[in-house]
Amino acid sequence: MNQELVTKKWPVTPRVEEALAVTLRGAEELIPQEDWVQKLARSEATGVPLRIKLGLDPTAPDIHIGHTVVLNKMRQLQDLGHQVIFLIGDFTSMIGDPSGRNSTRPPLTAEQIKLNAETYRAQADKILDPARTELRYNSEWSDPLGARGMIQLAAKYTVARMMERNDFHQRFTANTPISIHEFLYPLMQGYDSVALKSDLELGGTDQKFNLLMGRHLQAEYGQEPQCILTMPLLEGLDGIDKMSKSKNNYIGVTEEPNSMFAKVMSISDVLMWRWYTLLSFRSTADIDKLKAEIEGGRNPRDAKVALAKEITARFHSPAAADAAEQDFVNRSKGGVPDDIPELAIAGAPLGIAQLLKQASLAPSASEANRLIEGGGVRVDSSVVSDKGLKLGAGTYVVQVGKRKFARVTLS
Repeated sequence: MNQELVTKKWPVTPRVEEALAVTLRGAEELIPQEDWVQKLARSEATGVPLRIKLGLDPTAPDIHIGHTVVLNKMRQLQDLGHQVIFLIGDFTSMIGDPSGRNSTRPPLTAEQIKLNAETYRAQADKILDPARTELRYNSEWSDPLGARGMIQLAAKYTVARMMERNDFHQRFTANTPISIHEFLYPLMQGYDSVALKSDLELGGTDQKFNLLMGRHLQAEYGQEPQCILTMPLLEGLDGIDKMSKSKNNYIGVTEEPNSMFAKVMSISDVLMWRWYTLLSFRSTADIDKLKAEIEGGRNPRDAKVALAKEITARFHSPAAADAAEQDFVNRSKGGVPDDIPELAIAGAPLGIAQLLKQASLAPSASEANRLIEGGGVRVDSSVVSDKGLKLGAGTYVVQVGKRKFARVTLS
């Protein structure tokens, strides 16, 4: 870029201030903010969109809505007219991101990366506008770099600076092995910014070191350094720990609509506003108005329903969201959903614990008995209190908790 355009002081207009507010919504940190303001001002004055990059390594096939926080921010910036770049780290996945790790991450196979990348792309298309999204794979420039290029790249950063990174420092002091190839990861992620000439890179708070590497390398290669925007990690359904499959406090983006809707409805009223900020596409003004209405006496449930419908519609459809709302209402009134599984089981008369296990409503007979003791099992709307209950031949609607149903025909 022309150096004069980079160094010129551009006027900050109301539109620039509005774009800055959109950028900062829900964000953890913008570095450096004054540089980003000038990039926005230059873009408005020249009509040249800024290049905004998000890189994701396809390390797992399962994605939950916590992963979409940065994608939502990308969509907000895309709607301001900027060029967003969804970068799939097919090359960096073979190294393994050491961020937050206390041991060397096992590398993925090429087949795993390919399958996971397809999932990630489908996920991004539900949030970003595919027609306005530049999709790239970092193997495009990383593979041609070769051994000579890799050595030249490695010469642009010192071991001392690399060891300032918290996870490397902690592993070194604990005598935990650090493989040389792990030093290459932040270098390669930073080189992505050079290859793409990015103006802004997004990532989670755990990615700060890698994002700053992009700024450093762009300066080394004579480019205007990118700004970095870190987004917080989304709290899960419990409102305490970050969303995680291992903690079972997550909503998967491929979950069926009824489950997705019901899980959003299960979060606390306090967490609801946090999710509105990070997951909703409603404007800040709309959210503030809704919050004021709730504080003025409107039922918080109305706001939660609106959020649940927005999220469900995003990953399915508005019609599916409407149906999920109706299903939730039916369940809350003790009604039976229309689309419950139907199955036939032989062996009547059959003990209730075995029936729950065979109907996949409980993982084991002992867990079934625990559910009965807790009053969480119903047969034809009546609570089961007798663990010794045996059901004869016939058809029964069996319910476990609020969400699990099955219509079972015993013979």
